[in-house]
Amino acid sequence: MSSSSPAPLCPPFTASTAHAKVKKAQNLWNTQSPSAVTKAYTPTCIWRNRSTFLQGHTAIEAFLEQKWAKEKSYRLRKELFSFTENKTAVQFWYEYQDASDGMKWKRCYGLEHWTFDADGRMRKRMMSGNDLEISEQERWFREGVDVDGVEIGEEHW
Repeated sequence: MSSSSPAPLCPPFTASTAHAKVKKAQNLWNTQSPSAVTKAYTPTCIWRNRSTFLQGHTAIEAFLEQKWAKEKSYRLRKELFSFTENKTAVQFWYEYQDASDGMKWKRCYGLEHWTFDADGRMRKRMMSGNDLEISEQERWFREGVDVDGVEIGEEHW
């Protein structure tokens, strides 16, 4: 049995590798592990998350710790929107219970633009997102549901 890891998904991207990179990120973010997620970025990675501007592993990890302290029951889906050799645009949706707002269910709709280093780690992440309060009945990503199997209508794309 080989102990080697699969080769990282590095630029230049093809449609297949860009899609795989997005799904790998989706799965990583769904772990809600700030230290694991941070490793997917370069040490000097530049971030914009809504109106927050960050740079570097320490700031990113602290941001993610705060994010997931607030966003409970977090479930995320990402889809490839477009790509070039070292960039991707990603559409995403995630649902969470807002610990700072009475544990109300919310869904975030958003877009991200990613730029990658030659080694496959992200060196720039720009995110825009909008939250919408939803009812329990409106949830898509219930516990045990495969987020990739949820049919999301065109009105949400």
